[in-house]
Amino acid sequence: MPLTLTRPDLQRQHNFIANAWHDATDGRLLPVSDPATDTVFAHVPDSAAADARAAVDAAHAAFPAWRALTGRERAQYLKRWHALILAYQDDLGRLISREQGKPLAEGRGEVLYAASYVEWFAEEAARSHGEVIPEPVRGRKMLMVKEPVGVVAAITPWNFPAAMIARKIAPALAAGCTVVAKPAEDTPLTSLALVRLAEEAGLPAGVLNMVTASRERAAEVVDVWLADSRVRKITFTGSTPVGKHLVRESAATLKRVSMELGGNAPFIVFEDADLDAAVAGLMAAKFRNGGQTCVCPNRVFVHDAVHYDFVARLSARVAALKVGPASAPDSQIGPMINARAVDKIAAHVADAVERGACVVTGGERLAALGANYFAPTILVGVDAGMRCTQEETFGPVVPVTRFEHEDEVVAAANDTPFGLAAYFYTRDMARAWRVADRLESGIVGINEGALAAEVAPFGGIKESGYGREGSRHGLDDYTQMKYLCQGGLG
Repeated sequence: MPLTLTRPDLQRQHNFIANAWHDATDGRLLPVSDPATDTVFAHVPDSAAADARAAVDAAHAAFPAWRALTGRERAQYLKRWHALILAYQDDLGRLISREQGKPLAEGRGEVLYAASYVEWFAEEAARSHGEVIPEPVRGRKMLMVKEPVGVVAAITPWNFPAAMIARKIAPALAAGCTVVAKPAEDTPLTSLALVRLAEEAGLPAGVLNMVTASRERAAEVVDVWLADSRVRKITFTGSTPVGKHLVRESAATLKRVSMELGGNAPFIVFEDADLDAAVAGLMAAKFRNGGQTCVCPNRVFVHDAVHYDFVARLSARVAALKVGPASAPDSQIGPMINARAVDKIAAHVADAVERGACVVTGGERLAALGANYFAPTILVGVDAGMRCTQEETFGPVVPVTRFEHEDEVVAAANDTPFGLAAYFYTRDMARAWRVADRLESGIVGINEGALAAEVAPFGGIKESGYGREGSRHGLDDYTQMKYLCQGGLG
């Protein structure tokens, strides 16, 4: 099944600044590879500081006119963009699968997920309400109004190249901000294709700008935005160490920041759980995108009374997963993003086995398929001292730990610096609310493994970051409050 496009012009290979497509100022290029084969199939600009500065110049110049539009006027641009994303869902899905590796059905699904955020924030653009404040003395009127924060710099990861861009750009544009963006070096083509469709939707020049850069030059690009006082907000999804660096460096100009960072999600199966539902929920939560999501269960806790039964049911499902390239119609798990990712997964499994864990299924590289494939894996006998419980594996590995008591497992679930997502299964509704209240996490799935939706606030606590994407609160992250007080009315 070829991953060719019906509209080849969607595979853009230039920066987009002020509604024009540009090479890097010094002509350097960044290769883009298919993780299924490690074959280079495109090149994009490997941008430098001058390119990043040009993007800010364009966004800053466009901001006054864009913010002056009404919310309904901005919504019309987003609605046209949304319609074009849906019209080219298949091409965008193929691009995602080609550069990121996820099966084609997941690539198409991600496009719909991305489009849902564009549609949601198009509708929310006209609903950014202020407040009328009851005046404490006669003769005054007191109001709070919301304004766009200004130029926003968006930095996105490789695992969801369409959805992460949409979750940041759509609310920024809806709020009246202009945007400079840098997609991940591994997956720039999907983001550039979305920008091409935004251009086609008639977005005014300078409102949305995008530059691409390699890992080696990413800091050069982003440092320009961190130092520039015209950039008023940084929104980032990625690792906690990088997020901490961005927060530190943005302090000099007191930028607003939204950080969606790493996770270490627990998945708890209590003794009274519906085991088939729990297995289905874990399969959906863990193996989406081959386990390469920030909300993937990273530590699975199963009550001692149902441990054997649960693992047996789970292993039957995991062993049946079809691993292969996105071009194979029956693939359910694609390649990992690159060799570094596979090395980390293999190291986590090896460490667990050395420390006493047992492999139930999988546990090995699938070299016959290519360098970036790893077998879906279940480990049992896992404890809190193993790397796979301390770090995000970001791959198709399920480490299972036994527990006996509710207090014990809640304490273990919370014993991490991170707090993005958590899951648990139980039929006891009193326990459901009790445990949900005690879990230190920004997102909790109760008898549910699929959590994300454009209508709900997505984000974490502790070292998983702050700020929310999606819901009406996602729009607020791109606005600032202004208090108006008029006197002399008595």
